[in-house]
Amino acid sequence: MISDNFKKRSLTSIFLIFLLLVNFFFQSIFLYSLLIIGVVSILEFINLIKRIFKNDLNKLILSSIFISFLFAYFSLFFILSNFIQLKIILFSLLFGCIGSDIGGYVFGKIFKGPKITKISPNKTISGSLGSILICCLTFSGSIFFFINSINILIIITGIVTSIFCQLGDLFFSHLKRKAKQKDTGNLLPGHGGFLDRIDGMLLGIPVGFIFLFLFLDK
Repeated sequence: MISDNFKKRSLTSIFLIFLLLVNFFFQSIFLYSLLIIGVVSILEFINLIKRIFKNDLNKLILSSIFISFLFAYFSLFFILSNFIQLKIILFSLLFGCIGSDIGGYVFGKIFKGPKITKISPNKTISGSLGSILICCLTFSGSIFFFINSINILIIITGIVTSIFCQLGDLFFSHLKRKAKQKDTGNLLPGHGGFLDRIDGMLLGIPVGFIFLFLFLDK
């Protein structure tokens, strides 16, 4: 029996992937999308921090760090995406992160098994392995689609990207657990907030990008 949450999550995922494809081909739309996602994610993060810390100075410092990081992150992403080869890599990593999230959810639901950590009780070993598998497939498949070539470095990059996507997800899961809330928002049916969807990408994409270029010519 397919749950209502799974149906909502699947439909929202399809819609988000469609938007991602639109953003790939239209740079101006991509800019506005980054602005919207950035503003909403910042508001969600501030709301999250307010629930954890009572000290205003702590709230100010952490919020300032996150805003600065997100601004630099999105700015670099947009600037680099003006170069077609880099754009292909960045969007392929983005697809990989989405695949990692989907793989973790689906494999975890189907195979269940031992839990990974108390930070996020729903995270299982089977889900983690599923994340790595689907991330590798989506990232490698996207690269192959654009350049008609694939090698072992691409596959390893997919593995590294998925691992750090999961670490990013666990970090924000820890914050949500401290704040005693399930999601950072409710704008995306079946997913939660915008920050719930980009948490893994905030770590997975830059690490995957840097890793790929560190070993590209070796």
